[in-house]
Amino acid sequence: MIRVEGLTRRYGSTPAVDGVSFHVGAGELLALVGASGSGKTTTLKMINRLVEPDAGRVVVEGRDALSLPPHLLRRGIGYVFQGVGLFPHLSVADNVAVPLALLGWPRERARRRVLELLDLVELEPALAARYPAALSGGQQQRVGVARALAASPRVMLLDEPFAALDPLTRDRLQQSFDRLRRQLALAAVFVTHDVAEAVALADRIGVMRAGRLVQIGRPRELASRPADDEVARLLDTPRRQARLVAERLGADR
Repeated sequence: MIRVEGLTRRYGSTPAVDGVSFHVGAGELLALVGASGSGKTTTLKMINRLVEPDAGRVVVEGRDALSLPPHLLRRGIGYVFQGVGLFPHLSVADNVAVPLALLGWPRERARRRVLELLDLVELEPALAARYPAALSGGQQQRVGVARALAASPRVMLLDEPFAALDPLTRDRLQQSFDRLRRQLALAAVFVTHDVAEAVALADRIGVMRAGRLVQIGRPRELASRPADDEVARLLDTPRRQARLVAERLGADR
């Protein structure tokens, strides 16, 4: 579904992404983790040509990304990011229907699709007429996911989509998204700073550092056979935090 080959992007003489390669199959989620500035988001943006690569190749559903005009490529890729980016002057229904309007869908067909999508992301139909400012952060993020799914993409890119949410809302949305992407057999690339989130959601994890993909594999593989000490410390973070939380909670009894 997604194949990335030797992807490279430089800013001046500094490589932001340096020869990154990976593939993501149908129904698979690959999480990219690493410190700020490691190249995660730049890699994600090169897949749908929000950033153009200096070298390398991206193939989406068997087609070279450079063979399509960027706007047509993006119509076949769902994109969800932190901050949602809903249009404040449009209702929830109209926000979700934006990709359908670009595709020229008739109004009634688009209306039915919007209601299907709201049900899919577990939002009440009554919310369709509201404006983003009247929604909670979690509701806004669900609208963003619904909009990304509007044109039935088979590929999805997500850039820190749940980072700004409170812990309970974030947990609910993580579970909801995991159910959705499995149900729809999406090929997804998910950028996150949260290693626990990556372990919980991803089929495979790619660890990035200084623009390079240091190691990629299933969470258990990375934890048991890390490429170096830094990867080992990174993958041990969720366990270390879990032990600390368990100790603190036990001490309060």
